[in-house]
Amino acid sequence: MGLSASLFLRQSQSLVMTPQLMQSIQLLQMTHFELNQFIAQEVEKNPLLEIAAGDGDGDADLGGLDPRDLEFSGSRDDDGPFEGQSAAQADVGSLDWYESATRNGTAKLGDHLDASLENVFPDDAPAQRPDAPELLGQWKSMPGGDAGEDYDLDDFVAGQVTLRDHLGQQLPFVVTTPGDRLIAQDLLDQLDDAGYFQGDIEEVAARLGKAPEAVEAVLIQLQTFDPPGVFCRSLSECLAIQLRQNDRLDPAMAALIDHLDLLAKRDFASLRKICGVDDEDLIDMMAEIRKLNPKPGAGFEGGFSQSISPDVVVRPSLDGGWNVELNPDTLPRVLVNQTYFNTVSKHCPKNGEDHNFLSDCMQTANWLARSLDQRAKTIMKVASEIVRQQDAFLLHGVDHLRPLNLKTVAEAIKMHESTVSRVTSNKYVLTPRGLFELKYFFTVSIGSAEEGGDTHSAESVRHRIRLLISQELPSAVLSDDDIVISLKQGGVELARRTVAKYREAMNIPSSVQRRREKRAIAKLAAF
Repeated sequence: MGLSASLFLRQSQSLVMTPQLMQSIQLLQMTHFELNQFIAQEVEKNPLLEIAAGDGDGDADLGGLDPRDLEFSGSRDDDGPFEGQSAAQADVGSLDWYESATRNGTAKLGDHLDASLENVFPDDAPAQRPDAPELLGQWKSMPGGDAGEDYDLDDFVAGQVTLRDHLGQQLPFVVTTPGDRLIAQDLLDQLDDAGYFQGDIEEVAARLGKAPEAVEAVLIQLQTFDPPGVFCRSLSECLAIQLRQNDRLDPAMAALIDHLDLLAKRDFASLRKICGVDDEDLIDMMAEIRKLNPKPGAGFEGGFSQSISPDVVVRPSLDGGWNVELNPDTLPRVLVNQTYFNTVSKHCPKNGEDHNFLSDCMQTANWLARSLDQRAKTIMKVASEIVRQQDAFLLHGVDHLRPLNLKTVAEAIKMHESTVSRVTSNKYVLTPRGLFELKYFFTVSIGSAEEGGDTHSAESVRHRIRLLISQELPSAVLSDDDIVISLKQGGVELARRTVAKYREAMNIPSSVQRRREKRAIAKLAAF
């Protein structure tokens, strides 16, 4: 067969992951905080993008418009007032009052609106009111304070004291020599948020050129600081420091502290032998330990608690269904300034560098606006389908949570499973049952004990196990086999090892440990 050159025309389709398409996918899985950061960066780079002002901004919402250009809402004849409005109100609502106020001053306007301060506060003389700006400036305690300047409430919020600051204030009163203070500063830098010392004495001594005994002596001094138990190296040492300061560290209590593993297992028989005490003394010692703080530095955490803002709000409707709405507080408001683009593009030569820059900015701005709109629509589709699938949960609680997976939702809304997964990641919905992450509604299916019966959600089964254990009596503690029988009577087919796995995941001890703990609590209540 001879070789020859030829020309063919071929038509094909392909999906190319452009940078904008990849960015749209990333927008879909962004949280509210990440989305606001991304939009702020785009607004800073793109002069055609603007963040729309929210409600309640007062005159800022006018956007620089003359009040005479605003239109009043409502129906009105050419010569008559609005519906439901008196003739006097119509006179005020007309535009004549604006021109009159502009010509005659605000005093005339106040008389026209019957808003004179003398009618409301007759004791306020006009001569006293000019002093108010000066008093405001003095109250703000700012040199040269201007009456028209807004004040920030954050200026009056006290700074948060960290654990390092609290310990540093006590340092000069306990550690006096410069060499010991150097060691103390090094030890202070190795504290974690709970107040535990995470370093090594030998390493600190080698780094500072000191003897390990000197470092140990400084550490013992630092262990007397407030809060009690700080600078400890283990939980046993933390509890021992607090007991020593309370003058409660006797030999029996020290033996109990050294065997916290037995206390965690509720092995009270072994603890009685080791400590050499009876039941009454052991109960008193356990009550004393419960009063101690295992994390003395937890009250000085530097981080601030952040509230979660729901992305979707679900409310009951009048027809018995559910209203699914996007939360307007988390919905980004981005505008494309077409007027600015048209004004500037007139003065830019075509095919020039400035014109190309404006065209790219306009294309990017339109793409961002469309992407945010598509993101909101996708979240609404997924959330509406989840609400439809979990209608029984919203009505009756977690016992009626249905098994659900990504494939079921994706097929119902005709989207890919990966898209549903991105939408439900780090998104929250506010329902009459509380605030939940969207992934909470996707649970594994558990078979029914009855042939042909409905399947059960794994979350609802865990709730049943938790409820059964919370209702058990000290004289009749349920074992895992007893829980399996109770669940089977309720129509749930579950193996004993699965019950044990769910129980351990919920940090619920075994039946032996629960029996010991309930007996100890009963004895403590009797005393």
